[in-house]
Amino acid sequence: MDFLDVINATTAAAINATTAAAINATTTAPVEPTTAAPSPESIPELWGFIAAAVAVILFGSNFVPVKKFETGDGMFFQWVLCLSIWTVGLVIQCIRNFPPFYPLAMLGGFLWSTGNITVVPIIKTIGLGKGILVWGSFNLLAGWTTGRFGLFGLHKEVPAHVVLNYVGMGLCLISAVVYIFVQSRSETSVNGNIGVRSFPTEQDPLLPRPSQVESGVNVQMTPPSRLEVLSPYMRNVLGTLLAIFAGVLYGLNFTPVIYIQDNYEGASKDGLDYVFAHFSGILLTSTVYFALYCMCMKNKPCLYPQAILPSLLSGVMWAIADASWFIANSALSEAVSFPIITSGPGIIGAMWGILMFKEIQGKRNILLVILAASFTIAGAVLTGFSKG
Repeated sequence: MDFLDVINATTAAAINATTAAAINATTTAPVEPTTAAPSPESIPELWGFIAAAVAVILFGSNFVPVKKFETGDGMFFQWVLCLSIWTVGLVIQCIRNFPPFYPLAMLGGFLWSTGNITVVPIIKTIGLGKGILVWGSFNLLAGWTTGRFGLFGLHKEVPAHVVLNYVGMGLCLISAVVYIFVQSRSETSVNGNIGVRSFPTEQDPLLPRPSQVESGVNVQMTPPSRLEVLSPYMRNVLGTLLAIFAGVLYGLNFTPVIYIQDNYEGASKDGLDYVFAHFSGILLTSTVYFALYCMCMKNKPCLYPQAILPSLLSGVMWAIADASWFIANSALSEAVSFPIITSGPGIIGAMWGILMFKEIQGKRNILLVILAASFTIAGAVLTGFSKG
C-alpha cells in the first residue's frame, strides 16, 4: 500500500504541475488582435509603391474639386471636409475590426486641422500650385527633423549614410527657397493694377440671373475680401508664411502616432490601426474651430451650399491618400515613403496650376518650377536611400 500511495501521489503531482503550466501559458501568452486586413509583413513592396503613388496623386489633387467654387473664408469648407474625412476613417475602423483607440493619436488630428484652416487663404493669395509646393517642402523638413533627431520623445533614427541624408534634405530646403520666388496669377490682379479685384469681376453677370429674381433672392454686390485688397507683394508674403506654418504642422501630425508605437507597450505597429483616432481628432478640432467661428460671426456664418459636394469629395480624396500613406509606411518603411509622399504632391499641384488653372505662367516661373521640382525629387530620392 505504501508503494501504491507513492505512485498515486507522484501521478497527482505531475497532473497538477501540467495543469498549472497550461493555465499559466494560457493567461500569459499575448493575444494577437484579430483584424480583417493583412499584417504589415504580408504587404508586398509593389503594393507599397502603388499606395505611395495613390497618395501623391490624391494629395496633389484633393483641393481641385473646390477650386472653382466659392468657399469664402474657408471655415465652412473646412468643417465639411473634416466630416467627410472622419466618415472614411470610420469605414477603415470597421475594416480593421475595431482596434484599440488611443486618445493621444487625436493630437495629430488637432495639428493637421489647425494647419488646414489656412488652406483657403493660401489658395486665395499664392494659388494652389505654389501653395502645395511650399507646404509640401516644409512638411518634409518637419517630418524628417523629428524622426532624425528623435524630437518629442520619438526614437532617434540615425541613417546608415548620414552625409547622403543631409545632402538630400539640403536639396529639399533649396527647393523650398526656389518655390518662394515663383509668382502665380493669384498674386497679381486681373487688370494688373494694385491687386484689387475689379468690382464686379469679369466672370460675374452684369444683371441678376432670372432664377434669382423669380425666387426673390436679395441681389447685392459682395465687396472684395480683406485678402483681395492686399498688394501683390503682401499677398505673396502672407500666403507663403501661412504655407510654411501649415507645412510644419502637417509634418508633425504623425508624431503622436509614432510616439505611441515607440513608447506604448503592446501598441500596434500598423499605422492603419490609428487612422480612426487620428481622423476623430481632425473632426473634433474642426468642429471646435467652426463653433468659435459661428460665435465670432454672431451666429451668422458664411455658408456656401454649392461647395458642399465638392468639399465632401475633397475630404474623401484626402482620407484615401492618408490611408494609402499608412500602407506605404508598412510596406516600404518611412525612410522611403515619407520623402516620396511629401515631395510628390508639389509636382502634381504645379501641373494643375500650370496646365489646368493657368495660375503659373511665363517662361521664368515655369523654369523656376522645373528647377525647384528637380531639387525636390533629387532630395527625396537621396533621403529615401540614405538608410541603405
